[in-house]
Amino acid sequence: MASNKILVIDDTTVVRVKVREMLPPGNFEVIEAKDGLEGLNFILQEKLSLIMLDFILPKMSGWEVFQQLQAQPELRKIPLVIMSGRKEEVTEKIPEPFEYFEFLGKPFDQKQLIGAIKSAMAKAKQTRPEPVLVGAGVTAKNGTASVPNNSNSSVATSSVSNNTVQAPTVEAASSTEIEVLNEKIIKMQAEIESLKKQLTQVVTFIKQKIK
Repeated sequence: MASNKILVIDDTTVVRVKVREMLPPGNFEVIEAKDGLEGLNFILQEKLSLIMLDFILPKMSGWEVFQQLQAQPELRKIPLVIMSGRKEEVTEKIPEPFEYFEFLGKPFDQKQLIGAIKSAMAKAKQTRPEPVLVGAGVTAKNGTASVPNNSNSSVATSSVSNNTVQAPTVEAASSTEIEVLNEKIIKMQAEIESLKKQLTQVVTFIKQKIK
């Protein structure tokens, strides 16, 4: 009985058959899926040693299947080979370097296939760092908390110092504005008194005319 189950998800029968024929006989059990949805069902049902995933698929694309794999920690551990005849289709969605899966360009030969499988298995064993937010301004990565460095503290101190220096200037500006306002008020009061006098004179003049 084969010890390794390999799932080949590709909508082209020729590719699926080609992979089956290129693998050493007796060592692998090849499971075939012709679209992404069927492939995902196999992924959830079978205990797989490797997934070979075409990036362009009907019903559910290889990109969507990849996202499903990344969303579940247990599925992320399965070695993965992504296949495509155009590498740019993959890099548009997943930027290089491909740290946790192997890319296999189409068409490929047996040597390239075996090399990709070995590389995918090695990459799958790598530990994936998962940053965790501990609190505001503090980030934990690989169990180590990262605290803001001294340069930021210096900037903060500098800002405080700047505020302290600028405070008297603000106060001086406020005093000047108050003085200007007081002068305006005095002028307005003088104008009001002048208007009152003029009004009194007009009233007196009118009374005299009426008499």
